[in-house]
Order: sequence, then structure tokens, then C-alpha cells
Amino acid sequence: MRSWSGTSASSCWARRWHSTMAPTRYVGVVSGLGKGFRRALTPFSRPADLQGSLEEVRGQKSDRHSDIRGKAALSPTLVIPPSADPWSLPLGFLLFQMGFAGIAVGAAMAGLRPVCEFMTFNFSMQAIDQVINSAAKTCYMSAGSIAVPIVFRGPNGASAGVAAQHSQCFAAWYGHCPGLKVVSPWSAEDAKGLLKASIRDDNPVVMLENELLYGVPFEMSEQAQSKEFVIPIGKAKIERPGTHVTLVSHSRPVGHCLEAAAVLSKEGVECEVINLRTIRPMDIETVEASVVKTNHLVTVEGGWPQFGVGAEICARIMEGPAFNYLDAPAVRVTGADVPMPYAKILEDNCIPQVKDIVFAVKKALNI
Repeated sequence: MRSWSGTSASSCWARRWHSTMAPTRYVGVVSGLGKGFRRALTPFSRPADLQGSLEEVRGQKSDRHSDIRGKAALSPTLVIPPSADPWSLPLGFLLFQMGFAGIAVGAAMAGLRPVCEFMTFNFSMQAIDQVINSAAKTCYMSAGSIAVPIVFRGPNGASAGVAAQHSQCFAAWYGHCPGLKVVSPWSAEDAKGLLKASIRDDNPVVMLENELLYGVPFEMSEQAQSKEFVIPIGKAKIERPGTHVTLVSHSRPVGHCLEAAAVLSKEGVECEVINLRTIRPMDIETVEASVVKTNHLVTVEGGWPQFGVGAEICARIMEGPAFNYLDAPAVRVTGADVPMPYAKILEDNCIPQVKDIVFAVKKALNI
């Protein structure tokens, strides 16, 4: 079932599956991001947040421009020095991705910890040189003498009816590049813990969020509500234990995997669902241990099939010791190998759905 709002199937799923946790409260993904942003500031001084505008590097806030925010704005926005003429600023600067990404990378090299938000990661293609050639490679090219502690964050993947140029998943794109760390949160806990870890990391981190999850409430455990809560980059989480098949996913499709696991459980099939959380460096050890137990593997992602995250997981399993434990070929569930259509019925058919995951599991198990 397609999720269109915080009261949809995804939110119902969140309430249903986390009902047995320790003392909890409902927290939206956007709220989780905000908590992670604010609590990542210690032990560092406040990082600069560039979201298509030059943030309050001087600790001043401009009320006049307080409405200039991204989809999940986390901090005060554009600051204009008192002596500056606001109308002297370049008019196109606010949506000049290469410009503000370059400023953010330079600020990181100078010792700040910028958080650079793209309105959507589709627009990060306008700043790809800054992300790949400047942020990702500088530490290596300087023999470790120049660190670039920056976070690039924003919505990633398919949204709701925004067509081909705003619906791509960039997990495989950025996961391919050495020098970057890539995280992909699903729940509010993921968002909070991963953003804190990303800001505190001394390497450039790409944080791929999903716009459709921003308004979805998830139960946040008592542990995750603490100020000290951080999720280590490079560590996956088993969201549901199982014995018959391993389902591996990240971001929004994790919820679909859990819904599919609930359906299959009624038929006697117990799925182990793994939330990757981090694309690079990938926690392949958790996946291998699960495959050794279940003897079957299904990967689920919203990106295109060729050279995707699922393809990498399958290759790593084939190259490692877990391959000898597979009783059947691994199965991949991906987005369709076409640019995203605008029409909803076509869009739905291009994005992995619960029924597609159920079909893939039955194919893997030959039932």
C-alpha cells in the first residue's frame, strides 16, 4: 500500500511493530533529525548549516530571511552582516548548488563542521564536483593533513508524483566513491543517531533521507531519547529476527520489508529483516551472519537494478564464506530500470511494493 502521509500504512506499521519496546514515545523523522542536529553540537562548537543559503556563521540570525529553509530545516537560516547591503547578494545564490556546496566544503577545510542541505539529492548533481572531487578526495590527496568534516543531507529517492528528475536514489552513486561515508536512515531513531554520528565524523558524510518518511511517527525507545544516543556509522540493525530468509534493505523500503514479513509470517515463513542504515562502509558481517542462519537472501532497494546496492550485497555474499550456506540464488527487488514516470499508477509500478517483496521471498524459497 502506498504511503502518502503520516497517517498512512507506514505510520500504522510503526505503531504496530514497536508496541513491545521499552518505555517509548512517538517521534517523527523530522523531529529525530532536529534532535540529532542539536545534540551533535557537543563536544564541538555549533556547526554551520548551509541549506541553499549562507548560515549564521557569525552567530546572528536574520528575521527578515527566517523563511528560507529546506524541507527539514534544522537551524536558523540566512545571516546578513549588519553592514552588508542585502540587495548586493547574488540573486541566484540561494539555489546555486555548486556555489553553496563549494562554500560548505571550504568551510570544512577551514575547521568548521558544515551541514549542507540539498532540497533534493537530485540537485546534488549540480554540485557533484564539490562533493566528489573536493570533499571526498582532499584528505587522501593531502596525505591526511586536511580533513573535510562535512555532512551533505536531504531527501533522496522517489517521492510522490515528482517525476523523473526528482525521484532518483543516489545510494549506489555515492556509495561507489572512496572517501565518502554514506548513511540512509529509516526511523526517527536512525535519523537522530546517524545525524549525530555524521556531524561528529571527521570525514565527509552523505546522509540520504526519504521525504515521505518526514511526517511518519516512529516509537523512539528510552535509550534513543537520551542525549548520549548515537548510532555508529557502519553498523546495521536487525529489525525483525527470522529463520527462513534474510531481507536486506535501507530507508523507506525497510518498512515495506517488515510489512511483507508480517504477511509471510501468516503463511509460516519467518523473515529476518536487516536495516542497513549505512551504505558505505557496509556492515556486510551482519548480513553474512544472517544468511548463514537463514540460507536465503533477498535484497530490496528503491534504486535502479544495474550496479545497485543490492548487486553489491549479492557480490559480497558470493565472494565471502556465507556463499556456501545459500540454498538458492539471491533475489533482488529494485526500482524499475526506467526514468520515473509522473502518472501515479506507473510510478507505483516502478517502486518496490510489499507484494513484490512477498513474491521475491517465495521465489527464493521456491514455494
